[in-house]
Amino acid sequence: MAETDRELDQRLETAIMRLLERRADTASVCPSDVARDVYDGNDDGWRALMEPVRRAAWRLVAAGEVEVTQRGRPVMETEARGPLRIRRPRQ
Repeated sequence: MAETDRELDQRLETAIMRLLERRADTASVCPSDVARDVYDGNDDGWRALMEPVRRAAWRLVAAGEVEVTQRGRPVMETEARGPLRIRRPRQ
């Protein structure tokens, strides 16, 4: 049975949080780390998950669970261009 979009969204959000939990409190993860973690194959099919990972990160930002950063500074979705990192929110 094919995975629904919502099931994939949930897996991606869970993977982001799990990868962050495995790292230091100040560490961040690259969206490609998440895509590779979730992708089941041995080829570069994980690349197709990059946009879904970014969308999952923005949902977690809206929920207050993570921050998305560029060059070490939090960015809003409307201003984000290029490479991103995902980290726990800073106090």
